[in-house]
Amino acid sequence: MGTLTFEQAYELFREMVIAGDKAGADLIVVETMTDLYEAKAAVLAAKENTSLPVFATMSFEADGRTFTGCTAEAAVRTLEGLGVDAVGLNCSLGPRQLAPLVKEIAACTALPVIVKPNAGLPDPVTGAYDVSPEEFAQDMRLCLENGAAIIGGCCGTKPDYIRALAEMAKDAAVVPHGERAGDGCVCTPTRTVHTDGVRVIGERINPTGKKRFQQALLENDLDYIVDVAVQEMDAGADILDVNVGYPGVDEVAMLPRVVKALQAAVPLPLQLDSSNPEALAAGLRVYNGKAAVNSVNGKEEVLRAILPSVKKYGAAVVGLTLDENGIPDTAQQRLAIARRILDAALAQGIRRADVWIDCLTLTVSAQQQQAEETLRAVQLVHDELGLSTVLGVSNISFGLPMRPLMTQTFLVRAMDKGLNLPIINPNQKEMMDAVAAFRVLSGEDEGSRDYIARFADAQPAAPLKPGASSAMGLQEAVSRGLCAEAVRAAKAALVPGQELALVEDQLIPALDKVGQDYEAGRAFLPQLLGAAQAAEGVFGVIKDSLAKNGGERIRKGRLAIATVQGDIHDIGKNIVRTVLENYGYEVIDLGKDVAPEIICDCAEKENLALVGLSALMTTTLPAMEETVRRLKQLPHPPRVFVGGAVVTADWAEKMGADDYARDARQAVEIARRVLG
Repeated sequence: MGTLTFEQAYELFREMVIAGDKAGADLIVVETMTDLYEAKAAVLAAKENTSLPVFATMSFEADGRTFTGCTAEAAVRTLEGLGVDAVGLNCSLGPRQLAPLVKEIAACTALPVIVKPNAGLPDPVTGAYDVSPEEFAQDMRLCLENGAAIIGGCCGTKPDYIRALAEMAKDAAVVPHGERAGDGCVCTPTRTVHTDGVRVIGERINPTGKKRFQQALLENDLDYIVDVAVQEMDAGADILDVNVGYPGVDEVAMLPRVVKALQAAVPLPLQLDSSNPEALAAGLRVYNGKAAVNSVNGKEEVLRAILPSVKKYGAAVVGLTLDENGIPDTAQQRLAIARRILDAALAQGIRRADVWIDCLTLTVSAQQQQAEETLRAVQLVHDELGLSTVLGVSNISFGLPMRPLMTQTFLVRAMDKGLNLPIINPNQKEMMDAVAAFRVLSGEDEGSRDYIARFADAQPAAPLKPGASSAMGLQEAVSRGLCAEAVRAAKAALVPGQELALVEDQLIPALDKVGQDYEAGRAFLPQLLGAAQAAEGVFGVIKDSLAKNGGERIRKGRLAIATVQGDIHDIGKNIVRTVLENYGYEVIDLGKDVAPEIICDCAEKENLALVGLSALMTTTLPAMEETVRRLKQLPHPPRVFVGGAVVTADWAEKMGADDYARDARQAVEIARRVLG
């Protein structure tokens, strides 16, 4: 979310773990992580450059997500897949608040579960924590009952806390856990898709037969590919198949670029579709979460080339029921290949639930009898092996008139035989309607709730033409964080002389919507920053128009922000700056560890009406209070708002600040009140 790339983070972590290993470390602990992508970089660095055991813990908020929106299950599924030796959580809250999350984590894994809570919450004035050693130990009983195996303390805990904890736990046994550990799933940090029902894999991110997509690959037009992904997500896809293989395209370089672009824009898990082992390894390495790989087959050399990467990066894998002899004619022969693929995957240490089998759809117009063999093979794999099944459904109707009718009919029959991962075009309403109806009939859609929601107010819709753009408006593009699309929409909508109207009527409402979703827990920090970055692109268009047409710069007002003296943490301050700037305010960013006199000099020299102060550590709250006091002594004192992880509304009032900003959204509201 800043200037540090995944690859740079990996290199920095690599330097740390090599040094620690050489110095005699016994264990590597990756802890207090809020960003799953950063945690992955650290774990990979540890696993690839040392032979030490690795523990990994994330820090979760009271809503059960990390600061960046990552869920407990997504963190566990991803980190376990990367090969950590124990997984869990630390910091942020006390043991009583973390106990439910311990239970959630323990249900997802058979690994030892770690919990290291804080000693409750700190008093912002004194810095003292509100849970005693005795209370801490007693509250930790619930964490043990919920499956914790490795226990300790984080902020506010001291040796007497650990002594009390050891005494309480000396006769305790680890509670058996991992009831969902064998479930099949793929995930991103914010969304986990389980394979225990029908889940739609979108097929449109694929150049086969798509001239516009082929052109996008050759021209490195990632915005078009992202646009296709957004369309599939909006149409109801659960997982997106991603294939960038085309003559003239460097697939090893292109696949990771596309993966990064897609995961920045859509929250859906990805299925990386390639026969190139190097491209798959490159894509899996930069994927944030647990991906699927499509595909291997029954050929020994293919299994040897691809399965190690699947295991290393903790992915699921699709196995095609073909081998050196091609596609077998009979369902039993396809089942035999499926067994061979399963055995090879299990031998690599890949979980059974992470093996998906594609029994292969052949064109009914050319091989009519094979339709029934495919359906029989799906049922055999489902019944005898108990594996998830995949089919590229639309292949069935190639060369026939009324293709949607044939495809839909085959899809319904296949789902009835056990197909749960159909690869289809989700923008074909007939296909998604069939899935919705089947989910009711199979009992998956309890009470027909999703079906009713889909059709209660249904209106006929024209199908999306192949290669067509979603042509979304400016507000939607900004709210989705699609910078290139937002810039295009802004250029189309901009009328010279009406730049301010575009900002007020479209740009600001779009940012407001994302802010409201963020407050309501429907969007998370990456979406908030993505929208701000898209808005930044729109402001570039507006500034160019003003300069070209002789208009005045749009300027709502100026303010200064700073992280106070003694505190070097500035991510919160940087987020506030980015969001404020993209609401049109001019922000003087004084940086971090800023002395009170520097902040006061700036406020006086620039005649500022508003100043914002940030602190992350309780030890720097006195510096914040001193800065507020000095600002209020100026001849023309500015209004002062404060925020940061350790700051509360009560503490803001006690130190004499005028306003408290819990997050960037509230900082915008304060700026509106003060600056207009």
